[in-house]
Amino acid sequence: MKNFSYFMPSRIFFGAGSVKKLSRASLPAGKGLIITGGTSTRKLGYVDQVVQALAEGGHETVVYADVQPNPTIEGVRECAAIARQEGCSFVVGLGGGSSIDTAKAVAVMATNDGDWWDYVYGGSGGGKKIPNPALPIVAITTTAGTGTEADPWTVITNGEEKIGGGGDKTFPTLSIVDPNLMLTVPPHLTAYQGFDALFHACEGYIATIASPISEMFSLKAIELVGKSLARAVANGSDQEARADVALANTLAGFVESMSSCTSEHSIAHALSAYHPKLPHGAALISISVEYYKLFTESCADKLIQMARTLGKADASDPMDFIHALQQLQTTCHVDAIQLSQYGVDPAQFAAYADNARATMGGLFSYDAREVSRDDIVGILQRSYR
Repeated sequence: MKNFSYFMPSRIFFGAGSVKKLSRASLPAGKGLIITGGTSTRKLGYVDQVVQALAEGGHETVVYADVQPNPTIEGVRECAAIARQEGCSFVVGLGGGSSIDTAKAVAVMATNDGDWWDYVYGGSGGGKKIPNPALPIVAITTTAGTGTEADPWTVITNGEEKIGGGGDKTFPTLSIVDPNLMLTVPPHLTAYQGFDALFHACEGYIATIASPISEMFSLKAIELVGKSLARAVANGSDQEARADVALANTLAGFVESMSSCTSEHSIAHALSAYHPKLPHGAALISISVEYYKLFTESCADKLIQMARTLGKADASDPMDFIHALQQLQTTCHVDAIQLSQYGVDPAQFAAYADNARATMGGLFSYDAREVSRDDIVGILQRSYR
């Protein structure tokens, strides 16, 4: 039995209607900065719900609504300046991973000197330790994909570098996972997000630092995705399916807290760093089949177990996981993603590989077998269409 540690300090309210509990949450007195992006959280009334709930708890609020789908260092700087100018005592990330990840970085920069990139490891990041505690972070997720409500990580883009950062100081203080806030997510985004959650669980399961606790959460997340993602894609109003996928996402966040993603995420981040319009989940889906084929020998037993958990009960060969994965992608109508439509260039495959290793090279150390530069190029060549 391997030694392991367990630390997951976030308080999580899960379930339909749980956003209402925000009014009774124990938060520091003062003003809250609500960080969100796009227009949907406003149009659907989610911003108003959060403003009202915090007002009932005695808190004024200010709203920043300009987070980009791939959140940028410029957005973090702008938002952190607002938090300092307004004297905010806590931050709220409302939306998908981009909003919550931005909120985590802003919570750090509201109380620490310098720039967020000073505290990022990898690439051109400064690699410094975060000296001061961050502002309390409230994560309210309206998607089921990143698991960021249940882990300390935040992914920010700086030019052609898209790098995950964070640590103990960037765990959310409070997270709200309300499936009712996910009912209007379009089918293709539901699929992209659900596969992101699936791969967090799968990567964490085959990572060399997996533990008995992380493996337990991985398998339950994989089971829930196999059971309900296709239903949520087919019928976004299916509340049971939405709840299952939301729970899978949160459990996969636990996995990220206790185990790790592997180089699959490094490669996908490199692609979307160069091509910001490529959704993260789509990047993962597009390379996943060829990626997991690399591990049919080194992780044979685990791939068989993942296949059984995903729904192929009679799995007996590691390739059964690949087949189950392909079947789920077909059922969810995401089996024909074309990287070429997002500007991915075969002439740049080596550059993408180098970027993956330079910016998020740490994840390669958790692979069960070496994933070389040539392996990455090969994955991209075989996945490209």
